[in-house]
Amino acid sequence: MLFRKDFKSISGKNTVSVTSYKIGDSHYVYAGGVGKIDVYNLNIEGVLTPISNHELYKKTGPARGMVADNISGTNFLFVANKHGNVIETYKIANNGTLERVSLVEDTDNTYLSTAITLQVIHMKKASYLFVGGLEETPGLSCFKIEVNGKLTHVQSLKDNDTIHTDGIIGMFTHKIDGKTFLYTGGFQDNGVSSFRVYNNGKFKNINNISDNTTDRYLTGAYPVTGVTLGNEKYVIVGHRHHKYYKRAKFIKRTDFVYHGDGVSVFKVNKTGALVPHFVLKDDETTKLQGQTRIELVSKDNNEAILAVGTRDDASIQLLKLNKNGILSPLNYLETGFSIYYGLTSHKIGKDNFLIAGSFRFDLGKIVSYKIAPKINRNGKVLKHMVNLAYKNDATEAQIDEAIKAFINLKEEIPEIIDIEWALNDSTEGHSNGLTHCFILTFANEHAREIYLFHKAHLDLISKVGPLIKDVLVLDYWTRH
Repeated sequence: MLFRKDFKSISGKNTVSVTSYKIGDSHYVYAGGVGKIDVYNLNIEGVLTPISNHELYKKTGPARGMVADNISGTNFLFVANKHGNVIETYKIANNGTLERVSLVEDTDNTYLSTAITLQVIHMKKASYLFVGGLEETPGLSCFKIEVNGKLTHVQSLKDNDTIHTDGIIGMFTHKIDGKTFLYTGGFQDNGVSSFRVYNNGKFKNINNISDNTTDRYLTGAYPVTGVTLGNEKYVIVGHRHHKYYKRAKFIKRTDFVYHGDGVSVFKVNKTGALVPHFVLKDDETTKLQGQTRIELVSKDNNEAILAVGTRDDASIQLLKLNKNGILSPLNYLETGFSIYYGLTSHKIGKDNFLIAGSFRFDLGKIVSYKIAPKINRNGKVLKHMVNLAYKNDATEAQIDEAIKAFINLKEEIPEIIDIEWALNDSTEGHSNGLTHCFILTFANEHAREIYLFHKAHLDLISKVGPLIKDVLVLDYWTRH
């Protein structure tokens, strides 16, 4: 089960992309949105502490693709600035802060316009950054990463009717018998492609698999990840189906057929090519509508745990992949916000965490979750107690209006079963000045998350917050 541990505000306009990185005993989280990248420390309890923020090139973005890695002893963060049409390289200091050291702008030969996804590949004598983009000039590009973080162009391949590189929103790498293979998803051309990558950074297409209406779910192929279990290598592909997009003319191929949502599993054969293997279909027990990110949480030789972030179901779905390549659902948490590419997994000691963000401009948060054994809540409801003290200069009319707004949340957020409130009547002298008590009842964790990040709740905090002097929040589980 997923248990929320913390959430913090961001300085950017939203959180589109999230990645994490470990330096020594310190763990850092990078949240990229429109205009800025925010840096946080993540501790062993999953608590996020803001460190710094850094402006993107031209104050634009969003920072759609981000990947951190060590190149010849130096730590770098590579950022795909989607609407800045550049790849930004930042040097990461030991305290997690960033210093921009390189910019690579789009040209007629590099296909960096609307850059979205990045993948670092380490070869024998050099490391390379692969870049995938969307919309105007789709294709796949490779750059050699110099020791100072600068990028030198190696090769670009323009999208065509055969390969699936029109809208590369996910990439993954496998190594087989000393050979390196890269796998890309094509959002607009509805499929996945395999590429052999050579030691000099050059690459060539191996095979391509398109969507169909029988055993594949690749319309709007979106997140791509992979895992090795025993002797088998797998690539896992999700999709955000084109039916979920409302913008006119954004989808290039409008003759698609909606045949449901699912996560597709491919085996990798000895030549590095993908072979269709298994599909986990979405049903009433899963949350797989509008998949935007698939993260590997943990693995051993026999199974892997995956987390799927969804935009349309606004959830994180946990899945198990066994050594035979069969996916099965474990559990999910309705996050209360749509995940739009912004999800990363991170391990501290023996504990696994997920850090998520949202493209919602009204949210402005980054959220951490710990993955732990499920707790049996059968027969119990969740009570959410909010104790308030209003400022001395708050008028009676303002307080009455604030109370009415709080009670009215039940009308705007159906996940609230009940709200009751009253004035504090204790005379023991231990109330610490708190005067108003509100108790909300929820059926489960999902309802609490939906309430917490609901626009109506956030609007209430924005409106009433300036009137509040002190607050104490307690949650507890109880029988009906």
